[in-house]
Amino acid sequence: MTADVLWGLLLSMRPKQWTKNALVFMALVFSVDLYWQPGDFSSAFSHIGRSALAFVIFCAASGALYIVNDVIDLEQDRRHPTKRSRPLASGLVPISLGLGVACVALAAAVGASFALYWGFGLVLIGYVALTLSYSLYLKHLLILDVFAVAAGFVLRAAAGAVVIDVPISPWLYICTALGALFISIIKRRQELILLDEVAGQHRRTLEHYTPELLDQMAAVITPSTIVAYGLYTFSAEHLPDNHAMMLTVPFVLYGLFRYLYLANTRNEGGSPEEVLLRDRPLLADIILWFLAVVVILYCFRD
Repeated sequence: MTADVLWGLLLSMRPKQWTKNALVFMALVFSVDLYWQPGDFSSAFSHIGRSALAFVIFCAASGALYIVNDVIDLEQDRRHPTKRSRPLASGLVPISLGLGVACVALAAAVGASFALYWGFGLVLIGYVALTLSYSLYLKHLLILDVFAVAAGFVLRAAAGAVVIDVPISPWLYICTALGALFISIIKRRQELILLDEVAGQHRRTLEHYTPELLDQMAAVITPSTIVAYGLYTFSAEHLPDNHAMMLTVPFVLYGLFRYLYLANTRNEGGSPEEVLLRDRPLLADIILWFLAVVVILYCFRD
């Protein structure tokens, strides 16, 4: 096996998209005031370690599923202006090798998940089943395709809560789901614009979407996301009584507006992972939001 093939295998697992798996750390961040006691470093390191292992396991599982998805979409990807250069679509990585690596990585991920905690293993199984269903069928169903993508994000966040054994807040579900729907809708719009008349040949649902429809969907989801997060900051349990969490709302507003700007003026909404890694203002906004949440939860605890 040559170095080029090994590199192609790694690229087929789409390491840039592993940033999505950082959602498993959400429960860790928002439980800082509940379970972290000053000076109790053993508890803190235990939570961090379990969350980090969960992240690695999800990266292995999602990477394997990306390979499977590329094999399923092989012919469509070969007609796509950018996806045709993917290792499997271009022929750099043999299909049999790719599927073999995917099976090994997926089996290892599932085994490790149950070894870490059986509840986490069940959530991972649900994520695998959902992703395979999406690759084979759900992505061809109008509207349900973006709902399926959002469900995958919610399962990541839920897995992070399960693995450290903290209660799963309903706000975690709704804010994650709405944010994921926002990103998915913008991505569909960018695919439609990029592929134009041949969009339906690449993704069947793009035959039925229109830029106007997707703009209307985004116009519903964007304020819904803002309102849901705003309600969370002053009505959720276990937050500081002085409502200091509301100070993080501007970061969420800026992030949504920045993403809309990048999608509508620079046509960069088609690859969320690229946007996150490349756009410094957006990345800085996410980091500042994270730091603000930790400081507020830890410093304003009862």
